[in-house]
Amino acid sequence: MTWDELKDKAHRLPKRPGVYLMQDIQNEIIYVGKAKVLKNRVSQYFQDSAAHTEKTKAMVSQIDHFDVIVADNEFEALVLESALIKRHQPRYNILLKDDKGYPYIRLSPEVYPMFSLVGRVAEDGARYFGPYASRSSTQAIVEALKKALHLPHCRKVFPRDIGKERPCLNYHMGLCDGYCRAPELQEQYQEAIHQAVSLLEGKQKELKAELTEEMEQAAEELRFERAAELRDRLKAIELLGARQKVVSGALADTDVIGFERGAAKSCFVILHYIDGELAAKEMELLELPMEEQEGDILSLLVRQYYQGRERLPKKILLPCELPDQIPLTRLFSEQVGQKIELLTPQRGAKMDLVQLANHNAQEEVQRLTTQEERQNRLLQMLMQLLQLDTIPKRIEAYDISNTGSDDIVASMVVYENGRGKKRDYRHFKLKDMDAPDDYAAMEQVLTRRFQRLIDEDEKFGAKPDLLLIDGGMTHVRVAYQVLKGMGLTIPAFGMVKDDRHRTRALMTAQGQEIGIQHIPALFSFIGQIQEETHRFAIEFNRKQRKQRIQGSQLDQIPGVGEKRRAQLLKTFKSIKAIREASQEELEGVVPVHVAKAVYSHFHPQEGENTPCE
Repeated sequence: MTWDELKDKAHRLPKRPGVYLMQDIQNEIIYVGKAKVLKNRVSQYFQDSAAHTEKTKAMVSQIDHFDVIVADNEFEALVLESALIKRHQPRYNILLKDDKGYPYIRLSPEVYPMFSLVGRVAEDGARYFGPYASRSSTQAIVEALKKALHLPHCRKVFPRDIGKERPCLNYHMGLCDGYCRAPELQEQYQEAIHQAVSLLEGKQKELKAELTEEMEQAAEELRFERAAELRDRLKAIELLGARQKVVSGALADTDVIGFERGAAKSCFVILHYIDGELAAKEMELLELPMEEQEGDILSLLVRQYYQGRERLPKKILLPCELPDQIPLTRLFSEQVGQKIELLTPQRGAKMDLVQLANHNAQEEVQRLTTQEERQNRLLQMLMQLLQLDTIPKRIEAYDISNTGSDDIVASMVVYENGRGKKRDYRHFKLKDMDAPDDYAAMEQVLTRRFQRLIDEDEKFGAKPDLLLIDGGMTHVRVAYQVLKGMGLTIPAFGMVKDDRHRTRALMTAQGQEIGIQHIPALFSFIGQIQEETHRFAIEFNRKQRKQRIQGSQLDQIPGVGEKRRAQLLKTFKSIKAIREASQEELEGVVPVHVAKAVYSHFHPQEGENTPCE
């Protein structure tokens, strides 16, 4: 379908809830979404693309046709969307890497039973224990059981592989009882499995009593090697006691969700709590850029994580309100046949738990993302957002600062590869300006800067990939006029502030605003550049004003002109140091009569009391 045909079809959709399926020319479903009003939502994709995120632009460019499924209400649309995403795994939807659900420990029904982790219970004759809080902690329990009870860690299959090879290193290290040596060890194997099952069923006390009795009997019969083995097994089982809440199959009654959206990676964290105590942590690292609103992202992630599970925690604490929180609460409650609460705490202990989950997500992103990855991804996002031809490795930002008609200055701040390059920062004193005029000042600064580039001045020799001007459309137009007049092609954008003096958008010379607030990492980066540029300009302005005020004090002294004033300030650095200098020290810088005049100016009382010669 052509663009106009897609647009026309979207405008003819009903004003009802439903699900839409975007498809490419190969009929592959590339995106599934839901809508309260199908006509309004789908039509947005085929409006002005300037308002779209880069991900949406990429998706829309691949659409060849689309289908919709009308639903009776938002809840039905939510259920249908989740089912379709799970089935088709569209590449432009946010997807968790897998759909494991709460894990179970499976004990196979073979002659030599084996433990494994599975996502759900099946009717296959095996025994299942759980569900547990997380896969990582449950896997650790299985490994601890094998170690404590000397069960096999290898991939051998019993009884098929018994006697075929020599026992592996685990046997010689005392980590396994070497059941692969002979079929006569089957009874011993069954005994170890029985003990493992007792632990998983929470019968630790009974098992300890049983092993203690067996150990004492072995000692009485002078079978000291066997008694020592049982003693070591008892100690290992005691170490498992700290994990009994997980081992016994308890399920978290509260889950706390955390989320961090980084420049290169994002992280989704779930903390599982049992009776108020942290039992386990799970996390999912997401490599794709997260350009959607945080509530929309979390809604999709929460649905994918919990939907289809047989058991859920009673409460799920969220870091922000979800757009479909009410129908999602209903979905989860109907799924497990009991009331499930989705809460967004604003204060108190529950809010502290959410902050802890968010902090864990932040730490994971920082730990698993290098500084170079963050900077490269940030610059790529900026290139895509501004539709630049190349990655803006060198960015120059400009700001004007003045105090009335005096001390009109400008600053040039440089960022290379996403980091400030302070040795390339530059100040400008504006010349021949009788009154403040930001536009004329910006024109003068940029003309002087790029003339130095053309003249191959070493201090201004690097050509920027992007200019950021503190100001709006008119400031950017001035920049484009200067660059065009000098035969240079460098993209330039204005940094537009909100009422809290934060850069909320970038502006083109044509007056088009490009929002950056929906990408937190980029919003923070541009804000940092704007603040640094403003700080550098203000500091230079204050320095110039201070020198002017200081200079005016010296100008009042007979015999002190511009040259001698500069000599005094260069030597003593400040008016205070000049005031505290002796006449002899002043004579080392200026002639005797001038030194005497300077000293008398700052010490008039002493001058009056000096006897006449």
